Amino acid sequence: MTEDLGYGWQSDLLDLPAYLERIGYDGAPRPDAATLRALHRAHVTAIPFENLEIMLGRPVDLDLATVQGKLVGRPRGGYCFEHNRLFAAVLEKIGFEVVALVGRVFMGAERMRPTTHALLHVRTPGQDPDEPALLCDVGFGGGPFEPLEIPGGADVEQDGWGFRLQPARTAPALRPGAPVWEMHQRGPDGWMRRHSFALNEAYRVDFDTLNYHVSTNPRSPFTARPFVQRFSPEAHLVLDGTALTVNRPSGASETRTVAPVRLPDVLAGEFGIVLEGDDAPRLVKAVDGLNLDV
Repeated sequence: MTEDLGYGWQSDLLDLPAYLERIGYDGAPRPDAATLRALHRAHVTAIPFENLEIMLGRPVDLDLATVQGKLVGRPRGGYCFEHNRLFAAVLEKIGFEVVALVGRVFMGAERMRPTTHALLHVRTPGQDPDEPALLCDVGFGGGPFEPLEIPGGADVEQDGWGFRLQPARTAPALRPGAPVWEMHQRGPDGWMRRHSFALNEAYRVDFDTLNYHVSTNPRSPFTARPFVQRFSPEAHLVLDGTALTVNRPSGASETRTVAPVRLPDVLAGEFGIVLEGDDAPRLVKAVDGLNLDV
């Protein structure tokens, strides 16, 4: 047995047929751009974004067996490190060339943010190095549905939702050689810088370290309240604490407050997340004990 040195994505441990069934993909996956776009769209629309393990007092484990058991074997979801950890193994299994990246989430803010987001830089085997690669991100919760070409620059419209990749607006005085890119997303108030990332390769150990910070640091937004998302061509659903918002591609949105006792039903009905065993009452109790402005 070959020693695992931590460079790959352990795709030999992946149950690819189970994954394809989970996302509703019934084709024969090949390492080409058309397959990649179809898999990306199917994953984004099938598996929700959620941080409920943290709310339930459990660690977020990035071991592939754990991620696969949760996102594929159960009606659950995960956040960026879980989603893109799984998707990297899927793409590696099929034969794509996968390089992980990490990014800084701004969501319109100007102040510098830490690296807390995972993305994937993907090429087809034997692709001409002068041809654009594809930036994959199945773990942000709000799209895009399909990968974006990188280098980018042009506005991309996907089912009425707008995205744009562009070089970073400002550069620090001392910058490593790798270029920095920004993902922008169109919202009701125009274009917003969503996150930035450098073209520096990251590895599983980097995911593990950043995941620990995001899932345990009291200053992390993911340790403060439930945060759940589901993205479709028709709507972007966001549960932030007990506030349930429905955003439309037109820019219209509506928000209502969900009583903590109703959260398990909302998770099942709106997000396709079914809590098992005593997780439903545990979540209700945990949210009841939070100081949320609703």
